[in-house]
Amino acid sequence: MENEDPWLALDKLYHILFCFSLTLVSSTLANLTGNPFLRRYSISLGSIASLLAGAAKEAVDELGFFRSAGASGKDAVADVLGVLLAALGLSLLRHSSRLNREMDQAQARGLSLV
Repeated sequence: MENEDPWLALDKLYHILFCFSLTLVSSTLANLTGNPFLRRYSISLGSIASLLAGAAKEAVDELGFFRSAGASGKDAVADVLGVLLAALGLSLLRHSSRLNREMDQAQARGLSLV
């Protein structure tokens, strides 16, 4: 069974890219709403949506709706890796934009950060 589902298969890259992309898209959509709750937790909500989609895909694989060998723990790990990479990138982007905004506000008040 181990040889049928290698770690370095193209399928794992698809899982990483799908969950990465879905996390980015759903988090961005949540962040664009006027709802402060959705904006505050947009990264978490995007990550949850992506993980649920990955779990649903694995469940459908296990039920035999697609031509696959069934659910795979390695696919689930690839899904989590894609979500973690996207969440990390979004968190860093949010943090850097917050720092830039604070620096701009400090300069507008005439304060020197040096």
